[in-house]
Amino acid sequence: MSGVAGVLLAAGLSSRMGAPKALLDWQGQPLVVAQTRTLREGGCDPVIVIIGHAADELRAALSAEDVVIVENSDYRAGRAGSVRTGARAVADDAEALLLLNVDQPRPATVVRALIAAWRAADALIVSPTFEGHGGHPSLFAGSLLEELRQVEDATQGLRAVVVRHAAARVLLPWPSAEVLLDLNDRAAYESARSGWASPPGTR
Repeated sequence: MSGVAGVLLAAGLSSRMGAPKALLDWQGQPLVVAQTRTLREGGCDPVIVIIGHAADELRAALSAEDVVIVENSDYRAGRAGSVRTGARAVADDAEALLLLNVDQPRPATVVRALIAAWRAADALIVSPTFEGHGGHPSLFAGSLLEELRQVEDATQGLRAVVVRHAAARVLLPWPSAEVLLDLNDRAAYESARSGWASPPGTR
């Protein structure tokens, strides 16, 4: 194992999309599959997928993938629950974990760059930026696991961890807006498909 666990958050209701985001087509495959492959190709091992809404469909989509599937039974309560579930699924001795939302598709180059920047800087948190705007995903050092296992939506969830350790966070400038991409709704998805969902191996 690489020492960096990849945690893909794919439990949400997708209410604004009108269909499970994790099962949308991306590069000719379900988005959840594309994202697990991004994490694997980017250097994460193991890759852990947190599911909730449409759990049976996601399990079927991931049946051929080398991933650990963990169900968040309380996924309706908010995103922090999935972060806690993911952090608790990561081994205590993991060097780091990288948290990626299923509706924020990224190429493996972003993941590789975050891991490389973290190893070079020995930072607690590494996040990408584009033209001064904060992007995703973020990588968290293993020493923050216990904090991640306790996050609550009522106290700003993951953001609270980031704010607490701002002085030990490295911001990695990225040359394109792909680190800001977020498939919030159908319009954003259709726009992203035309602008970013290029075939594998071309980016």
